[in-house]
Amino acid sequence: MNPRDVKSISDAKKIVESRGLSHVKVGLFDNDGVMRGKYMSREKFFSSLDNGFAFCDVVLGWDSKDQLYDNVTYTGWHTGYPDAPVQVLPDSCRNLPLEENMLLFLAEFSEQAESVCPRAALRRVLDKAVNMGFEAFAGFEYEFFMFEETPDSIREKNYTDLKPMTPGWFGYSMIRSSTHADLHRQILEMSEQMDFPIEGLHTETGPGVLEAAIAVDSALNAADKGALFKTFMKVLAQQNGLMATFMAKWSNDYPGQSGHIHMSLQYKKGHGSHSGSAFYDGSKKNNISAVQRHFVAGQQKLMGQLLCMVSPTINSYSRMIPGFWAPTDASLGIDNRTTALRIIPGSDKSQRVEHRLGSADANPYLALAAALGAGLVGIEQQWEPENEIKGNAYSQQHPVHLALPKTLWDAAQALKNSDAARNLFGDTFVEHFAASREWEEREFRRHITDWELDRYFEII
Repeated sequence: MNPRDVKSISDAKKIVESRGLSHVKVGLFDNDGVMRGKYMSREKFFSSLDNGFAFCDVVLGWDSKDQLYDNVTYTGWHTGYPDAPVQVLPDSCRNLPLEENMLLFLAEFSEQAESVCPRAALRRVLDKAVNMGFEAFAGFEYEFFMFEETPDSIREKNYTDLKPMTPGWFGYSMIRSSTHADLHRQILEMSEQMDFPIEGLHTETGPGVLEAAIAVDSALNAADKGALFKTFMKVLAQQNGLMATFMAKWSNDYPGQSGHIHMSLQYKKGHGSHSGSAFYDGSKKNNISAVQRHFVAGQQKLMGQLLCMVSPTINSYSRMIPGFWAPTDASLGIDNRTTALRIIPGSDKSQRVEHRLGSADANPYLALAAALGAGLVGIEQQWEPENEIKGNAYSQQHPVHLALPKTLWDAAQALKNSDAARNLFGDTFVEHFAASREWEEREFRRHITDWELDRYFEII
């Protein structure tokens, strides 16, 4: 049986038995999009398929360095960090080619924990889309730098003087991809075997940087694929004596790393008289339908309010500077790569919008939930887009109300004060995630940077 043909609990049990596995791997994703998981014995796994299992809810109450939030109410020392119920997702079954015959299953928090689960936040948005008569589709593009380093060496070097996998600036290089053909082959094979197939893989501008475009799929599947790609690209790199980073910006000398999201809506079959793309209207300029127009307007209007779900780290805001391929305002344009929203005219099949603000460090579930959710609100409210940019968006003045928060703290405040966010994701999620971003900002403020020492130590 092909793992991607597994659809039910019965199917999941059959494939584990057919492979003679004593254990399987089960994982889920936390606030920061970090995959947490464990090996589970066959007997425990079968029981979990039937009845669910328990996972310590600390993974919803700590940061990417396993430091405990002290400002959240959902979980903490005050609750004793109890177990939270988790459901295995049988239809998420995948080969794990990096571990020979192993199988991987995704899981998701349920019951009370569902209110703060990132994957569940996206599901709520997709339920809204279905109720509005739409099915959402998406595809992620990731840029990531590769280094000839190990987890030990980067710490020994204190993250300085790192050696990129390749030197120089050489985007779309046939020389680089051919010289490192074995690694590229491994990436492409893994992506096929784990069902996050890559449509395009090439070098980007900068030393050791690659870009992978993951094939479009229904939105929830697309987020699963993006999250799995980031996780296992790091694993594959380390198995090859390399390191992959998805930081938004690892060096002041090079462009940041994006996590662009391509999105479209299709009319749901059996819902009304419409069919096909909800974004395409061949009778309109650039084939932009009224639905796409309102969708983009919602993304534009709510971008600042939901920014911390798309740009969730301190480092995210280092990327958002003019001239480095990252938008700085809620701008939009037709096939314009200097704007935050790039409307891409095409056929009934390809008409879409690219959300270019997303950075590689974002949690795919939350970035997509924010981008899609904002668009759906725009459709509901029949908002109209504004300030269409032609030419270089970085060199033009934009309306003040389209400015974006400049820091993670400000973005967290914008999320907390957003009625749209609360309606889309629920009060519990908004309070919890905003608090986690405030924690991230406070952790940063506790540390003295190299820049401060260089600037002030002797002179001030």
